[in-house]
Amino acid sequence: MTSPTDVSDNAKPLIRESAAEAVKPGHFRYVVLGMIFAITVINYADRATLSIAGTEVSRVLNLDPVMLGMVFSAFAWAYMIGQIPGGWLLDKFGARRVYGCSLILWSVFTMLQGTVGWFGVSGISAAIMLFFLRFMLGLVESPAFPANARIVACWFPTNERGTATSLFNSAQYMAIGVFTPIMAWLTHALGWEHVFLWMGAVGLFAGILWFAFYKEPHSSPHIKPAELEYIRGNGALVDLELNRRASRQKFTFREVMQLFQSRTLWGIYIGQYCITSMSYFFMTWFPIYLIKGRGMTVMQAGWVVALPAICGFTGGVLGGVMSDYMIRRGVSPSKARKTPFVLGMFFAAMLAMANFVSTDAAVIALMTLAFFGKGLSAIGWAVMSDTAPEKMIGLSGGVFNCLGNVAGIITPVVIGYIVAATGSFNLALWFVGAHGLLGMFGYLVVAGKFERMVIRPDDRENENCS
Repeated sequence: MTSPTDVSDNAKPLIRESAAEAVKPGHFRYVVLGMIFAITVINYADRATLSIAGTEVSRVLNLDPVMLGMVFSAFAWAYMIGQIPGGWLLDKFGARRVYGCSLILWSVFTMLQGTVGWFGVSGISAAIMLFFLRFMLGLVESPAFPANARIVACWFPTNERGTATSLFNSAQYMAIGVFTPIMAWLTHALGWEHVFLWMGAVGLFAGILWFAFYKEPHSSPHIKPAELEYIRGNGALVDLELNRRASRQKFTFREVMQLFQSRTLWGIYIGQYCITSMSYFFMTWFPIYLIKGRGMTVMQAGWVVALPAICGFTGGVLGGVMSDYMIRRGVSPSKARKTPFVLGMFFAAMLAMANFVSTDAAVIALMTLAFFGKGLSAIGWAVMSDTAPEKMIGLSGGVFNCLGNVAGIITPVVIGYIVAATGSFNLALWFVGAHGLLGMFGYLVVAGKFERMVIRPDDRENENCS
């Protein structure tokens, strides 16, 4: 018969093991990160569909470079216009509903682009149809990145936020690396229409999975209490959605305008504008540059685009990891966030050096360095998660992305006019590369210390309530 002492002694290791298990915070937040990473891959792949199929689309539908540049810019016009309303919708209705509806709608408009050739139109008529569908694609995609930033702010503590943000932001490179060869093959083997039809179908499936599995931190059945308390205690805004439903807080025009009056925020806005300009070059004209400017085939361009994209993904992850590591080592958040951005933008500006090389290998090497640098500098959404007013995270992200995506309107159109006027991409590469230097100026000279902004109450509103 076992004595009470024996039972107690045997139980001690089990008790210690159970206690150790209880204090482990868990890692379900990384499952959530995986979800938004996968959706962002689809998001960027859907944006890039026209750039991959662009040469064939312009041939079949009889579009000249200026028409194609205008069609490319349509997405950015709507994406910019929709940012602030999209951020407001997120603050009002929450990330789960707004993000899910956005995903389903943008998948529908992606599929519809593949039907333009079915109507027998060409030239200006085809350009108008594509412009409208790309415009609607941009409009319904507009809440996506503010939603990502809001989800990361809810699920991740401050010292993990840079890594989390860089991972979802690096999805753009994964989209290029994974889907560009696939879309190039679809264009070559089945026709350009299939690029849009298949990518839209993938997005619809992802939208169903989103609504089936995603919950907010305070209501998720999968997160352990220890993990919830861990992320709450280290800066995650886990009750953000709960507080949103409870308070129904409204903001006056003067309070919202403070988002446009901060020198620090304007430095961040300039940086986002510059990195977005480079993003739109790579998403729109880069494959066409390889085909028309360097004489590659569609299949060659598909594989060449994929190679630098892998390095861009590596740089994107490294930028966030470096930034969070510096914070954990006691470096100020300002220096920790600015360091990878400035280094990355310097490397990205080197793409202009492609004007001085003649071999394809040298071009690929320079574009790979530029991709890596652009990825390294993609820390802006972490900065916004750190600095946005707590109850305006969606709206702040909308303003940030709205102003950044002005570059999406300007860059494709300017490059289209440059190519049409000069018959060369040389000046276009100088134009894009200069944005690296301007972005460095924004972070080093314009922006100050990165701290969470506090909105000053509207005194007139307080007087009315008193």
